[in-house]
Amino acid sequence: MNKTYITGSGVWTPPNVITNEELVASFNEYVRRFNKKNGAAIDAGEIVALQPSSVEFIEKGSGIKQRYVIDKAGVLDPDRMYPNIPARPNGEISIMAEIAVNAAKLALEAAGRTAAEVDLVIVACANFQRPYPALAIEVQHALGCGGYGYDMNVACSAGTFGIEQAANAIRSGQARCALVLGPEITSGHLEWRDRDCHFIFGDVATAVVIEAEPSGKQTHLWEILGSRAATSFSNNIRNNSGFLDRCEADGRADKRDKLFMQEGRKVFKEVCPMAAEHISTHLAEHGLAPKDVRRFWLHQANLSMNQFITRRLLDRDPTPDEAPIVLDKYANTASAGSIIAFHQNQADLPSGSTGIICSFGAGYSIGSHVLRRI
Repeated sequence: MNKTYITGSGVWTPPNVITNEELVASFNEYVRRFNKKNGAAIDAGEIVALQPSSVEFIEKGSGIKQRYVIDKAGVLDPDRMYPNIPARPNGEISIMAEIAVNAAKLALEAAGRTAAEVDLVIVACANFQRPYPALAIEVQHALGCGGYGYDMNVACSAGTFGIEQAANAIRSGQARCALVLGPEITSGHLEWRDRDCHFIFGDVATAVVIEAEPSGKQTHLWEILGSRAATSFSNNIRNNSGFLDRCEADGRADKRDKLFMQEGRKVFKEVCPMAAEHISTHLAEHGLAPKDVRRFWLHQANLSMNQFITRRLLDRDPTPDEAPIVLDKYANTASAGSIIAFHQNQADLPSGSTGIICSFGAGYSIGSHVLRRI
């Protein structure tokens, strides 16, 4: 069976930054207008007044300080509160494919490969702008790749699940060089008017090159020692948007459940122990203990979650070097977070170092890869 390697990675970051200060100012203006407009109903007890947000509330609860977005003006407009991303004609590359291509080019350059050498493209992310044709096939066409491509969605674990599928295709001989892409425009399925979650997400695109035989031109080389995936059904993170929306009794009415929703406390309580156990078990399958891991590249949803997981694994507080954090700058980028953490925090590790990429999220779903630096 072929060995598999991560030979290159890339991250495309949108040019627009929204700081917590900007976000809070916009949100609080929306709250002020809403409460003023609905003052009589609030006084009558028919609806509840909205509460303002604060920078302290956001940073204490999440560790997030800013986020990158495709469109800033629409998100910060109190009369709109969602991004303005115009529809494109069918003859023009779609926005998700475009940012995936941007990330792919960076990863291919790092791997020392051309697009023509790629024979598998997987687009793995938390949401898609359309059901078909597959974004992966559009990206394949735009780049000039061979072979085949397909889309897959396992929410925040999509990236690690995608890497597993690519690695399996290479091990079985179905492919020689694969691209796993994570174009995440999470700003499009976030309810920016909800105080409990309005700060959570950011946009980005990631790319990873998986190969059986490295080109010899790559900057950094990691062998995938093993992959592990697990799922367990839960309603605690959910988005009910879908093609049957118009078939419902009230058609296309604006409903809260058609965007990202979560029961945050339940998610923390249930997912953190699951993720720690998953990682510990996966490492043991390779004769490793958590103390043998030089770096943990974890899903970037919440600072407290990552601290809980690594503390349980190591029986002590992790250092920033052991469990790097990127969510302070990028916020939660769904399936892309652990890949960003890997991309930005692996070049300094010497040959023989062991690391683990692990993502977890809606489903519930957890995916991980044990890596060794070559």
